[in-house]
Amino acid sequence: MIELEGVPELIDPVMVAAFEGWNDAGDAASTAVAHLDREWKGEVFAALDAEDYYDFQVNRPTVWMDAGVRKITWPTTRLSVVRIGGDKPRDLVLVRGIEPSMRWRSFCNELLGFAHELGVEMVVILGALLGDTPHTRPVPISGTTSDADLAQRMDLEETKYEGPTGIVGVLQEACTHAGVPAVSLWAAVPHYVSQPPNPKATLALLNRLEDLIDVRIPLGELPEDARAWQVGVDQLAAEDTEVAEYVQTLEEARDTAELPEASGEAIAREFERYLRRRDTPGGHATDGGEGTPFLKDRGDNPGGRAKPPKPSKPGADDEDSSED
Repeated sequence: MIELEGVPELIDPVMVAAFEGWNDAGDAASTAVAHLDREWKGEVFAALDAEDYYDFQVNRPTVWMDAGVRKITWPTTRLSVVRIGGDKPRDLVLVRGIEPSMRWRSFCNELLGFAHELGVEMVVILGALLGDTPHTRPVPISGTTSDADLAQRMDLEETKYEGPTGIVGVLQEACTHAGVPAVSLWAAVPHYVSQPPNPKATLALLNRLEDLIDVRIPLGELPEDARAWQVGVDQLAAEDTEVAEYVQTLEEARDTAELPEASGEAIAREFERYLRRRDTPGGHATDGGEGTPFLKDRGDNPGGRAKPPKPSKPGADDEDSSED
């Protein structure tokens, strides 16, 4: 039984999750959730028991010093909550951790238990995969779901992937079978420059997340980091003729594939999305200010929250680094 005595009733909560490991090329996805946590000053309210899900020979604990005292940090998955202010506030439940080594179904069920207790309306899982995409072009982001109605409503792809999957795919299917709307957002990271960090891919994921959940995310120095990253990769590519030629081949293939989309209508649609995200008041969009600390303030509901109806089905399975 999950008890959340310290967390007040949340407002239109969305759970946003990312996991280090197989589904996190260039650390783009986990860095995106870390950015949200940092910008909105997330407050951790729960951590899964590391003993239940991690092989410590694969994901080793770390030792550090705190005022002369040695302490150990165990690899785990933590949940924090942030409140986005503005005329129409909304809460995000942030899940950030490492892909578990074992007991994936129990892991997903535990996260779904938190989602139920908190009244989460939708789960968005971020992932990043290696692909044949040039670093000089916008990062491709694909949004997928197993729910046909949700795909139509939110302009997403209905996943048709078959093959090996990671925790992103398993959690998405667990949500679907439990009756919780779930979406995966995938960033394609150039395979020839796969080492982390990749701020350009992180930025692209956050921009797509803004559109999906209708909030304005404070980006801080991320746009400048993304520009600096691309300049650095440009310089490295220019020093190697083979790499430069390969990048040019990828650019030509990408431009040819996208040519039909480069219509005036498509450009106008993208421009409207940009204006909506940056300048239009209303919806859940805010000025991107700091999140409001509220874990210790239960307001008018000291007894906790009204629970939504329990999901009717069980679950687990879907896409990974090669699924989109």
